[in-house]
Amino acid sequence: MQLVRNLAKADVIEGAVRALSVLETFTAERQRLNATQVAQRTGITRAAARRHLLTLQALGYLEGEAGVYWLGVRVLRLAGNYLASARLPRVVQPTLNRLSSSLNCAVSVAVLDDADVVIVARSGEQRTASRALPRGTHLGARLPAFATSTGRVLLAQRNKTQLADWLKGRVLPHLTPHTVCDKTQWKALVSAVGVQGYCLASQEHELGVQALAVPVRDNAGVVVAALNVVIATDAALSVKINANAPLLTQPYLRSMLAAADEICALL
Repeated sequence: MQLVRNLAKADVIEGAVRALSVLETFTAERQRLNATQVAQRTGITRAAARRHLLTLQALGYLEGEAGVYWLGVRVLRLAGNYLASARLPRVVQPTLNRLSSSLNCAVSVAVLDDADVVIVARSGEQRTASRALPRGTHLGARLPAFATSTGRVLLAQRNKTQLADWLKGRVLPHLTPHTVCDKTQWKALVSAVGVQGYCLASQEHELGVQALAVPVRDNAGVVVAALNVVIATDAALSVKINANAPLLTQPYLRSMLAAADEICALL
């Protein structure tokens, strides 16, 4: 909840900050937590953590048993309301469907949320979905920004000072043997993305997966999201594609840039 630092202290409701911090403690890696674990991860006392957990359980945002809690189905109400009411997902969906059908690949739009990119719209191609899809391509999925094509496209919009602030104190973990984890090398890659206007990430987040992303701008020219196409391949085909990256990039890139322009005219 670092964003509240930009608010005057008198405008901050500490109880709301703490309650949301407790909810955000639950992740795919930490699905079930007790009061002690929540207290450790949020920096509040165990007694305060217990009260927040019990309150959130009573409201339906958490479920629990024997002092252990997990997210409740009511959490989906917030996500569902966003997807139903936010303009970006609704505007891009027809374009995504056409692009997915044309490329015969999974296509999505993602936005940046601190260290992650979040998928807010994706192609509805059932043919594509029936094949082997990469992990984390569903609506609401959170992926590490530093290792994904969408994340690099969005981070490339920041100036050197902003990017340095984003990197400060962060560890870039090895997700696969191909992940670029050296910060100097990583910054050079992001700088190149900003110049060329697209990003091709090869097996950095998941083995056997190529991902290409381009920026999505509103009609004022501001980058608001990233458009992404994912190509899941077997190991043999992946080697072939890696050796001929332009063969992968150019046919898809033309279609994606055209789709991004189409979306821009609608925003």
